[in-house]
Parts: sequence; C-alpha cells; structure tokens
Amino acid sequence: MSIEFRGVTKRYGTLKAPLVIHGIDFAVPTGTLTTILGPSGCGKTTVLRMIAGLEWPTSGRILIDGHDVTSLGPAERNVSMVFQSYALFPHLTVLDNVRYGLVVSKVPAGEAARRAHAAMESVGLSGYDARLPSELSGGQQQRVALARALVLQPRVLLFDEPLSNLDARLRRTMREEIRALQQRLQLTVAYVTHDQSEALAVSDEIIVMDVGRIAQRGTPQALYERPASEFVAGFMGEAMLFDGQALADGTVALGPIVLTPRQPVNAGAVRVAVRPEAWRLSRQPIQGLEAEVQKSAYLGSTQEITLQSALGAIFVVWPEPEPLLAPGERVWLALSGHGVSVVPR
Repeated sequence: MSIEFRGVTKRYGTLKAPLVIHGIDFAVPTGTLTTILGPSGCGKTTVLRMIAGLEWPTSGRILIDGHDVTSLGPAERNVSMVFQSYALFPHLTVLDNVRYGLVVSKVPAGEAARRAHAAMESVGLSGYDARLPSELSGGQQQRVALARALVLQPRVLLFDEPLSNLDARLRRTMREEIRALQQRLQLTVAYVTHDQSEALAVSDEIIVMDVGRIAQRGTPQALYERPASEFVAGFMGEAMLFDGQALADGTVALGPIVLTPRQPVNAGAVRVAVRPEAWRLSRQPIQGLEAEVQKSAYLGSTQEITLQSALGAIFVVWPEPEPLLAPGERVWLALSGHGVSVVPR
C-alpha cells in the first residue's frame, strides 16, 4: 500500500500563523521503507502524524493506496504507529498489550489470541505471554510495541524515533530486525529519525527535511555521495564545509589540494563538504595540507583528531588508534575519493 502527499501544508492556529509544513510532495512506494530525516523542529514528526491521521493538513491531499484519506480519522486508515515511548500499558501482560487493539475492535477472543501469538513469534517474543512491561528490557519492550502494531495487520506501518531510548549496541540490533521484518513481510513503512546512521542503514529512500520543506530525497547512497545543497551535505555524515574554487578544467581547488568532483560543477566559488573519514593523514610530509594537532581522543578502533590548518579547524576520524597523536604535532592531510562532495555556494 503506497503513501502519497500532494501539496500538503500545515500550520497551527490561525491563518496568519506561520506554516510548519510548506507544500510538500512525495510518495512512499508499496513494500518499501522511506525514512523522513532531519534535525529537531524540521517537521518530520508532523508529517508522520498526518499520515497516521493524528494531525490534519491545512491544505493538500494525503492518499493511501490511491485513496484520499485526508479527512479520515486514524481508525479509518488501517495504519499502525510505533511511538518513541512505546506507550505500553504497565498493568497488562505482554499478551494483553499485543492483543489490546484486537479486543477494542471486538475481534473474537480465539482469533485475537492466535493473531497475538503469531505477531509475538514474528518479533521473537514467544513464551513472554505473562510478563509485565516492567520485567522486560528496553529492546523487549520495543518488540512488544512492534508486535502490537503488526497484530492489526496494517496497510502502513509508521515509526516515530523508535530506537532513541536504546543504547548504541541495541539500536544496531533493533534496526537490523526492523529492516529484516519489513522486507520479509513487504510492509510499507514511513520511518522518522534524526539519526543519519540509522537512516542510512534501514532505508530504501531517504527524505531530508529542513524547516518544513524537503531539502532532498533519494537513495541513501545518492544523498551521502551526491548532496544537492550545503544543508544536506552538512547533515548527512557530519561533513565539514570549506570554501573552494572550481577551475575551468573541471577540478576543484581546496587550499593546496586539487580534487575531481563526482559531478560537473561550473567554474567559480563552491563549497566542499568533507566527512571526517575522508581525510588521509601522514606524519611524513606529503603533497597536501599541513596541519597542527589540537587534540586527539582514543576510541579503541579509531582516533578522533581536531587539527588547525590554513583551511581552519578540521575534524578527522583516523582508522589507526596507535600511536596517539599529541597536541602540537605537525601532520599532512590529503583526501580520499570517498566522503567528499562539492555543492554550489
């Protein structure tokens, strides 16, 4: 079941209130996972709530599977949402939490139990029927919330920052499980997050939002390697932006470093977005940019290094954790082809 926004706007309050969503258009194809990504306040959760029917657009149309649902309430859309807080009933067992929506919908008890057990099995919760939410880990509570959404057999599944309450290791596990489940069941999913790594890992397509507008949309690889603006380049992968000069021969000069951009650019002033892992670092003089170490941090498998150079401050993630670079040490920098983008100024 597809999702489509056509010229959707949203404002809160009077007609004189500023728009929080500015006439956006996009589609989530059937059986795919599209992530709506952006910083806090960009409007991504408002978009998700409008898909769910928890908010109504000020203008424009919302379609699910080709049917206009703009004026329909949540119960009429067959859409399930997994919230950031999980929203589990603390006094109900896992089984009762999962089948709650079926009970409210007056599904016969036998069928409700069967569907609840099937949903629990699909997320690895078999045997947890009698547990209370307080007896579960954060990851297990997330699975209960997911099973409760799946048991309703929704046409569309929505996720609002579903992993933000989990630690880093559990986030990685759960995002893999969500992606595998979506692909196995061929669910149509809209997924909201502010975490770029999460979006890159789970998505068929990413929509990057900025102050209520779509800044860019495309595959994870396209957005990472070919950002269309300074905002997208800076937001995807924590790139730092530097002033550069596009030359007549198609190359770009970044201080003493000359690089060939992935896409043709017009001669003139440009911005070069460089991700921390794109820098190659040498303790011996090489053709490139000389810099001085300001500080370094040992992270086990990498070093995070802040340097000062003719380009200004530079942040580098270096894949050699030892020996640790010392403040005041002189090094030389060059660029690899990966993780460097040139955008208009």
